[in-house]
Amino acid sequence: MSYIVSALKYRPQKFEEVVGQQAVTNTLQNAIAKGQLAQALLFTGPRGVGKTTCARILAKEINKTADLSSDEDFAFNIFELDAASNNGVDDIRNLTEQVRIPPQAGKYKVYIIDEVHMLTQAAFNAFLKTLEEPPEHVIFILATTEKHKIIPTILSRCQIYDFKRINAFDIKNHLKEIADKEGLEAEEDALFLIAQKADGALRDALSMFDKVVSYSDGKITRKIVSESMSILDYDAYFKLTDLILKNDIPSVLNYFNELLHKGFDGHLIVAGLSSHLRDLLVSKDSKTVDLLEVSDNIKQQYLEQSKQIDIKFLMKAIDLTTQTDINFKLSKSPHLLVELALMKLASLNFEEPKKKVDIIPSSHFKNTVKIVEVYKPKKQNSKIEESSAKPVKKEVDQKQSPTGITIKSILDKKRELEGKKRELERQKLPTDDFSQEDFEKYWHLYLDKLRENKEKNLLSILTIDQHPHVNGDKIQLTLSSEALKEELTYNKEDVLKFLRTNLNNYDIDFEIIIKEEIKEKFAYTKKEKFNKLVEKYPDLLYLREKFKLNI
Repeated sequence: MSYIVSALKYRPQKFEEVVGQQAVTNTLQNAIAKGQLAQALLFTGPRGVGKTTCARILAKEINKTADLSSDEDFAFNIFELDAASNNGVDDIRNLTEQVRIPPQAGKYKVYIIDEVHMLTQAAFNAFLKTLEEPPEHVIFILATTEKHKIIPTILSRCQIYDFKRINAFDIKNHLKEIADKEGLEAEEDALFLIAQKADGALRDALSMFDKVVSYSDGKITRKIVSESMSILDYDAYFKLTDLILKNDIPSVLNYFNELLHKGFDGHLIVAGLSSHLRDLLVSKDSKTVDLLEVSDNIKQQYLEQSKQIDIKFLMKAIDLTTQTDINFKLSKSPHLLVELALMKLASLNFEEPKKKVDIIPSSHFKNTVKIVEVYKPKKQNSKIEESSAKPVKKEVDQKQSPTGITIKSILDKKRELEGKKRELERQKLPTDDFSQEDFEKYWHLYLDKLRENKEKNLLSILTIDQHPHVNGDKIQLTLSSEALKEELTYNKEDVLKFLRTNLNNYDIDFEIIIKEEIKEKFAYTKKEKFNKLVEKYPDLLYLREKFKLNI
């Protein structure tokens, strides 16, 4: 006996046997029972979901009478036309001539036109009149996977039935029934893997099932399905995700290379990883966990791994893999594209969150009215004489901070946090020894750089001490006031970066010594004037930073 593929051997012969299209089959059965079936039907939906099968069952059901056996298939009453190869005007004219002849047995002749969207514009026009007013003994069933390509004048003359993708559970159950009938032992995970690979097309699932059966020795396992169909199973993605979560970039790249050597395509890997991450995301919430189309065993693995991952990480990871999937075919180096994506994924958890300065909550303040002294100096001959200024008492609204919290304390806290961050970054950097001569060489180079860039403000501060001294990793610099120390602290990172890089020592820092008796040399630029004001009013530094003033 010749071999028959499962798609034909187990093709449904009744509406009740059709898998996953209950809405369509129930509507057709009710229409037949009530005698309300339209003469022009359009079956639309993805490939392999039962459109042609339902058309044949429909042709058989409407021709059943008491005089004819219920086992009669009425093949002579069914005419199938493939519009992909018979799409011209002459083909449609031949069809319209045939429809005039009544059936020899049964009540109806059924014309099934598959891939009807392939008809030419002229063929559609030739078909319009017959489709609108067909003979009473004729029913047209048009089938297509691309309804949007059919002209509106055809659509308006048809009763439309939308066939849906068949979900993985229905496909798995159908494959299980066939396996039982064939006396095969099949793991549930293996059948789910086939169902997922079929992507809603039962015919594709049956073809894959036949291939797996030929490859196996009567027992269908998940490993056999993966090997025979070149499918990356769940374990591969669970392992890859574990490596990503460990931030183990070398192992991630090596495992990716291992998968490539097994014959898996990089595009398939990144697309599968994106789907895996999506399944982890829906596993995070009990309301969405039922969206997983997997066996109970695999579902438990998803639930366990999802507990280790933050939702924000998953959202970023899915966005990254989706973009990589989109860019894969456009890339001239797709292998490198996937490797970069995997390295970025393995770095997502490694990124340190940005530290924020503690902001004083508004609840810590109370609106008060305080008496403050405002000085209004008298003007005399367009000159301000500070000696003549008299205090004037004035009521102003202000927000009084809680005890111990000041603008300076906030700035100090911020600098402390930034210092700790920089300290962590410097821990593994080189700390070579250097001499006073080495330091002076690069110190004067940096001063020359400031002169070239006309950064007079910082230059004036750094040249107050003509002979800064090196003590270990500390640069002992003498200044004349706390205000200048604050200003240098605000601007010192560029100085230190230059010195650390050139001297190859990342522990270098300033040690500021204050000697108020030092006479400062000011050129009185705008920045230097601001410096003088800072000596009197240190909070000006906070205002400059807060409002990002270019001073």
